[in-house]
Amino acid sequence: MTTWTVSPQPVGSPESAALLREYLVDVADRWYLLYEGRRCAPEEIERHLAEMRSEDPGVLLVARYGGEPAGCVGVRRLDARTAEVCRMFVRADRRGLGGSGALLGAAEDVARAWGAARIVLETRRDLVEARALYARHGFGDVAPYKEGDVYSEVWLGKELTGA
Repeated sequence: MTTWTVSPQPVGSPESAALLREYLVDVADRWYLLYEGRRCAPEEIERHLAEMRSEDPGVLLVARYGGEPAGCVGVRRLDARTAEVCRMFVRADRRGLGGSGALLGAAEDVARAWGAARIVLETRRDLVEARALYARHGFGDVAPYKEGDVYSEVWLGKELTGA
């Protein structure tokens, strides 16, 4: 039986960089197709990647399925009591096999280790699969916790037990 393993990985490693690029192409293409009727251009992907690199990465967790990199999630501190999930991604050919749950569980474990009492995230309305996943894992609506991001349309959070 093939299993998932999740562990921290440097953001700049080749595996992490490849997963983050795939994540960005996936979510950017969906946004551009929905709002502009086109895919994201290569120069736009490079600009968005540069923006991602300039943000505080926190911890990047990489999920492996059968030893092969198959997904990632970022976790960063917002304050002493709150952690944020970001850049949640599982490769298309590995979706539906439990990787997202493994990644979310590992992200919550990191937040608890930091002493966080809650974990939050922001997403878009069109990412319905992601929103359904978060609901299944106990996330509910919370007030917006950051402003100025055109891609932030839904804010979700969850109280952490055992923190």
